[in-house]
Amino acid sequence: MNLDYIVREPEHITSETTILFMFHGYGSNEQDLFTFRETLPADWIIVSFRAPKTTEFEGYSWYDIDFNNPERFVDVQQATESLNSILESILKIINHYGITHGKTHLCGFSQGGILCYALALKYPEMFHLVACLSSYPEEKLLNDIVKDKKKLEKLRFFISHGTDDAIIPLDWGRKAADLLYDLGCYFTFREYMSGHGVNQKNYMDLMDFFSK
Repeated sequence: MNLDYIVREPEHITSETTILFMFHGYGSNEQDLFTFRETLPADWIIVSFRAPKTTEFEGYSWYDIDFNNPERFVDVQQATESLNSILESILKIINHYGITHGKTHLCGFSQGGILCYALALKYPEMFHLVACLSSYPEEKLLNDIVKDKKKLEKLRFFISHGTDDAIIPLDWGRKAADLLYDLGCYFTFREYMSGHGVNQKNYMDLMDFFSK
């Protein structure tokens, strides 16, 4: 399935151009994280995807969520289908621009961040910088992740979470630190005085991460 997306292209694109893929959260859309483009490097291609499923109030999701049942918080089949569509779309877009030597980065919020963990840890050779905001690593989507430290060593994670997040508990977010530490990945984990969102300090730290 080809995903809908919006894109900001730099003036010049070469085989070494950096590309950043963005994934919004449940009930949002492709415009959400795309606002970050104003302070991201001008020479990057920035692609923001729209999730394939519709939700109430004209939003979109990567998979259905059962908020009343923690065991069914993730529809694994739908999430897996979305991951496959994302991977297919990423490869097509990279091929379209002829990027053979450029870096590929990921940035996801909430449900989108959950998918970023799975993408990066399943296909670490494809990605470099990975930002997971207000999310957590979902064990049900991490069955076949790469555990070879040599293959994981070029990944760099930026993890952020609000201390008052009422949607995805901080304890869930903290699982990322344990997982990434055990895998030998490089990561920064930061907590902010906020709810389920990105406050100004979080935003500034994120931009600093992507500027390196």
